[in-house]
Amino acid sequence: MSELQEARWYVVHTYSGHENKVKATIEKAVKTRGMENLITEVIVPTEDVVETTKTGKLKTRQRKVFPSYVLVKMIITDESWYIVRNTKGVTGFVGPGSKPVPLTDDEVKSMGIELDRVAFADKNVDFEEGEVVKVIKGPFKGNIGTVKEINLEFKKVTVYIEAFGTKTPIELEFESIERI
Repeated sequence: MSELQEARWYVVHTYSGHENKVKATIEKAVKTRGMENLITEVIVPTEDVVETTKTGKLKTRQRKVFPSYVLVKMIITDESWYIVRNTKGVTGFVGPGSKPVPLTDDEVKSMGIELDRVAFADKNVDFEEGEVVKVIKGPFKGNIGTVKEINLEFKKVTVYIEAFGTKTPIELEFESIERI
């Protein structure tokens, strides 16, 4: 019966600062118990934020988009619910009462989760160094820049954009840019 169900996204509330530990613990439990067909993906949504240090240099860091929350794509069964709910650091599923409520398709799309995963899962990089691109996500959305460096291993790209009156390098994920 569970094979006919489609995995849906659920929001899990965690203790503050425990998001990555919860993600790792759930992923380990899934692998150990062979539950990859029930719990298919666990993510802690992050975005790149560019900050100015005390010395005036720009520094990019990852910021959690939804602090204290982890998103889990799963098929709800007694066993999968139990694994997630009883993970150390989890306070519960988001939703009324004791029954988890999946995110709607519109909520998933508005978070950019499903679109990012599908669009870039098996896609080859379709831009190259020196190419002009447009930033489509994050704090520099709408800026035009030039690709300086591509890091395939981490799926990141360094783009020079015009910011603060000078050409500034920013590191972005592949899905944050598009060809012009």
